Amino acid sequence: MNQNNRDSVLWSLSILTVVIHLIINWLGGYGIFRDELYYIACANHPDIGYVDHPPLSIWILSVWKFFFGDSLFSIRFLPALISGLTTFIVGALARNFGGEKYAVILACLASIFAPIFLAFFGLFSMNAFDVFLWALAFLIVRRISQNHQSGYWYGLGLIIGLGALNKISMLWLGAGIFIGLLITSNRTALRSKSPWLAGCLAVVLFLPFVLWNITHDFAHLEFIRNASAEKYASQNPATFFSGLLLIMNPLAAPLWLAGFWFLIARREHRIIGFAVLTVLAVLLINIHSKPEYFAAAMTVLVPAGAVQIERLLKGKYFRWIRLPYVICLTVFGIFLMPLTVDILPVESFVRYQSALGITAPSTEGHRLNDLPQHYADRFGWKHMAEVTAKVYASLPDSEKQNCLIYGRNYGEASAVDYFGRDFGLPPAISQHNSYWYWSRKHLRQDMVLIVIGVTKDQLLDDFDEVQEAGIIQSDYAMPYENDLPVLICRKLRRPVLEVWNGRKVFI
Repeated sequence: MNQNNRDSVLWSLSILTVVIHLIINWLGGYGIFRDELYYIACANHPDIGYVDHPPLSIWILSVWKFFFGDSLFSIRFLPALISGLTTFIVGALARNFGGEKYAVILACLASIFAPIFLAFFGLFSMNAFDVFLWALAFLIVRRISQNHQSGYWYGLGLIIGLGALNKISMLWLGAGIFIGLLITSNRTALRSKSPWLAGCLAVVLFLPFVLWNITHDFAHLEFIRNASAEKYASQNPATFFSGLLLIMNPLAAPLWLAGFWFLIARREHRIIGFAVLTVLAVLLINIHSKPEYFAAAMTVLVPAGAVQIERLLKGKYFRWIRLPYVICLTVFGIFLMPLTVDILPVESFVRYQSALGITAPSTEGHRLNDLPQHYADRFGWKHMAEVTAKVYASLPDSEKQNCLIYGRNYGEASAVDYFGRDFGLPPAISQHNSYWYWSRKHLRQDMVLIVIGVTKDQLLDDFDEVQEAGIIQSDYAMPYENDLPVLICRKLRRPVLEVWNGRKVFI
């Protein structure tokens, strides 16, 4: 197969990926996701760090929304573009591993229709950039194993540094690459200065988030400790791999298992193989690791496995399997799409999920109704702002000037900030994660507080006057976001900072 033909196939599949996500985004689905609201709030508070994540994806979002706004379609346009670039790199890896047309098509289609990648690229979050940067890092490492030019090393340092500034899990990959260097013949590269300078470059790029943590009492470490102890459900190897099997499409299992073999069995690829094994070991040791944390590593396992399978099926007795396997893999991936992409009406999705015998999953230990958490967290936000706006409108003008709106978590607070613009609502405050810092400048001793989701008895501990003024109901939202009281609180009993500082929630 000539080079031009392979390039045209790869470009076509990459464009197809973008088109799929743009169509899904245009349809709108169930609405904006809780974390997307929070990321928009973060973008409205640009900084070099946040309690629960590094800042790179937020910087990108800040620039993007400055030019294109923060509508749902606009913010999801970015991950749609990133999905196409990721597909291109996956295909390029298959080609670089020695794959021909079949391996390129197989790798790309397995990536495009992997449920977890459909989910990651269907929302704005750091996950879309994370998957892309891991894929790019693998491609550069592959180039390094072929040619130790210093430019490749500096490129790797750039990607590792930016990747860590986007999501700290990139540090696992950086450690894995270093281990792969040490235990393979590539360790001779460590005699030159390029790998060490590349490491320094990565550290410098990650430094802003380190400095933010130093000046904020290592808030991110506190967040990780609390989330591991109280938020994330425990995993074991059985649940981890069974979850991985589903999120990558069960029919893709031969691909990534073959990818492990391909990368470990061949000396020239072992640096990547040991890097991936290191990441897997880190995740299995940490019992709170979710299966999707390993998804970014699939951007190299899938193309490596595609090349291995292409070679195994070259013989005349097995060649007939090639086309049926690609078709079945793709069709089954499309069949699983409703599990991670909101393309079905809610009632249809519930019936579909029930027919598959799947219960609504939560990886954070929350009670659920019929919808899984990643869908339930798209419901109720605008209605929450509407009910809150009615309560705010009932206040006399003298109290509106001193009014703030309190949400128990960043979802509630960021929903008020996002949708409340249309209703003229005052700023939302919360003691949850980065909102805890942002809210401090708004606090006043004589403030009137509209509180979402806290009971009257709890509020009477801090306020002399507590008035029930509304209720928020949303059938499809998470249970703890349904049937929420909205209360008006006046006359704070204690110093405001004393109350505020005693109830910080980093989780």
